[in-house]
Amino acid sequence: MSDDRFETKAVHAGLDPDPTYGSIVPAIHQTSTFVQPRVGELAAGYDYARAGNPTRSALESALGALEGGEAAVFASGMAATHAVITATCGAGDHVILPNDLYGGTFRLVDKVLSRWGLEYTMVDQTDLDALAGAVREDTRLVWVETPTNPLLNVVDIDGVVARKRNALVAVDNTFATPANQQPLAHGADLVVHSTTKYLGGHSDVIGGAVITDDPGLAEQLRFMQRAVGSVPGPFDCFLVHRGLRTLAVRMRAHAESGQAVSEWLRTAGAEDVRWPGFSGMVSFRHPDAVAIAQATRLFTLAESLGGVESLIEIPQAMTHQTVEGSDAAVPADFVRLSCGIEAPEDLVADLALAFDRVTDRAGAARA
Repeated sequence: MSDDRFETKAVHAGLDPDPTYGSIVPAIHQTSTFVQPRVGELAAGYDYARAGNPTRSALESALGALEGGEAAVFASGMAATHAVITATCGAGDHVILPNDLYGGTFRLVDKVLSRWGLEYTMVDQTDLDALAGAVREDTRLVWVETPTNPLLNVVDIDGVVARKRNALVAVDNTFATPANQQPLAHGADLVVHSTTKYLGGHSDVIGGAVITDDPGLAEQLRFMQRAVGSVPGPFDCFLVHRGLRTLAVRMRAHAESGQAVSEWLRTAGAEDVRWPGFSGMVSFRHPDAVAIAQATRLFTLAESLGGVESLIEIPQAMTHQTVEGSDAAVPADFVRLSCGIEAPEDLVADLALAFDRVTDRAGAARA
């Protein structure tokens, strides 16, 4: 498996046929507990489903293979983020956050963990000199998003690692996925995913994951699973694992959509159009941002991203309300697109019609 290409790993990782009946897809172990043959003797290492479940183990094996480490999965992306920070940091420690980041991550650190003595500094991580200047002796963790959410800035992971000093580096790889970027190979210590997004890929499950190639950190993460208990159920694990099997082909289709949409936007009067060169995430600015977001048909007005269907949102009023008033505040005229796997021509036509509708309404209002 280690010598196979990514596309092959995505299909086969963690999928051992059922040993009893030979089903090519392993059974979903929908159980809370496991019978012990004798007192203190476990069947295949499982005793209680919070601590472990074969369906969960299969997903963790697959994610570990795709990212190049050991995986621990959680009930949501935020649960995974919480596990990383609380497993690696203590009261009085210092973390560095990007000044462009998911609102939920900022909320967790600023509104919850700071009450327990965690300190943080926000910095533009595309400016490596500024990042180096922000790292302190007591900096325990550098939290990286690349591409960032929502501005789609790309951060040099190697450059961050070279400047981390004694800190650990955790990379939120949700937007890129291991199909495009494998942070552990660039020296990061931990990789975090909201498996709700591209890894699951079908907008039908909530989940999170952390992967590390450090055995000590891996054990700490497994301890957090048992101690805090924010773990996914077996059916959720099954859905994410099913999504992984089409990840490679889906990401190619998302990228085709993202490229086509971004190229059209640059000709259509949109400002500051961004597409990182992979995945389906596109952003732009427009004075009629809200009206455009409410005028599309194929681009559904909704939070989240990474599903097969296309979504449109206004982060300032939706996913990133919690960062208002901070250095991570998002402009009100900013639009974030999650381009799905529909025909790229249809997505462009949908946006073109929305732009036309908004222009026509503006013209009528002026008349």
